[in-house]
Amino acid sequence: MTDPDPKSLERLRNRLVALTRDLVLMPSTEHDHAARRQCYEFVRNHVEGFPGITIQDHLDGGVASLVILPETEPRPDILLVAHLDVVAHADSRVYRTVLQDGRIIGPGAGDMKGALAILMVLFRRFHRAHPGVSLGLAVTTDEETGGEHGVGHLVRERGLRCNLAIVPDGGALNHITIEEKGILHLRVEANGQTAHAARPWLGDNPIPRLLAGLQRVETHFAALARTDHHWHPTCAVTRIGTENRTVNRLPAEAHACLDVRFTPPDTADTMLTTLRQLLGPDLTLRTLIAAEPTHLSPDPRFAEITTAITGQATQFVRESGGSDARFFHPHGIPVLLSRPTVGNLHAPDEWIDIDSMVSYYRICETYLAERFGVELPAEP
Repeated sequence: MTDPDPKSLERLRNRLVALTRDLVLMPSTEHDHAARRQCYEFVRNHVEGFPGITIQDHLDGGVASLVILPETEPRPDILLVAHLDVVAHADSRVYRTVLQDGRIIGPGAGDMKGALAILMVLFRRFHRAHPGVSLGLAVTTDEETGGEHGVGHLVRERGLRCNLAIVPDGGALNHITIEEKGILHLRVEANGQTAHAARPWLGDNPIPRLLAGLQRVETHFAALARTDHHWHPTCAVTRIGTENRTVNRLPAEAHACLDVRFTPPDTADTMLTTLRQLLGPDLTLRTLIAAEPTHLSPDPRFAEITTAITGQATQFVRESGGSDARFFHPHGIPVLLSRPTVGNLHAPDEWIDIDSMVSYYRICETYLAERFGVELPAEP
């Protein structure tokens, strides 16, 4: 494995930085449909126009997905997978970037527009040098809201398959994820009877019953906590509210949202059974998202290349978070889940380390060239 030319590395670095900053400028959130479409077209325009590929535009539930495949191989050997949607911030002016301390700082830079830029450059590089190479690219727009209409739809309804997927949306540069927790997003509801707050005996306030149920849930999950890197079930109350718009009345309903993460041997069904028992018959539980724990079966060779390029030992790790990798697991498709160094994810000052972007690009380029048995010409 020879060291690349310093001038080529500098050109690569500049290209990745410029592309990432362009992507961050577009606030492609769930609510900004125009910006999300603009970002989608930007990506599409950047990677189209090569011989030997076919471009598919999919739409499900109002969610657009872009799939580019080798023309003669609807099931490519390698599929690069990314999402262009980012979490929403109240102030739209934060969707800008600054370069500071070797980082690109801006919302979405780390999750995952910097990684998306890397995949876009990789796709262009291989298809320019080797038209029709068995490399595909899928870019979706709903990962931050569950991924069901993006990768979920592509895999389940459109039959998207590959021999191996690269999803740079978890882990770290030298941490390759082998397992992810299962996910449940839930809504808990309590019904009551409205009344004037000065005469509470005339109504039925659902808030105390909801809070009591949530307290039972919290106590249960607190008892499951262990010290082995948090590899145990957790439950977080993420939203709570009522239909009330005034202070001096009892609400007719109260609700809360839960984010549950769980590990084997639990399943979504066993966790739901436990939660229903804890909440009791007076509270209603509705499932918004359900995903089982996943084992990703990464290729050990990718870890060896990572260690050789970074000069640091590479570890296989377990992740509390989830990603679109979970949709490939039921079909026996292994996933490589690592990424450049990132921080402050989902915050306005989210960041990605630029040197690690170059390293991650080199890791993927080396792995792909070896996997395909091809050589890449020097960049002009």
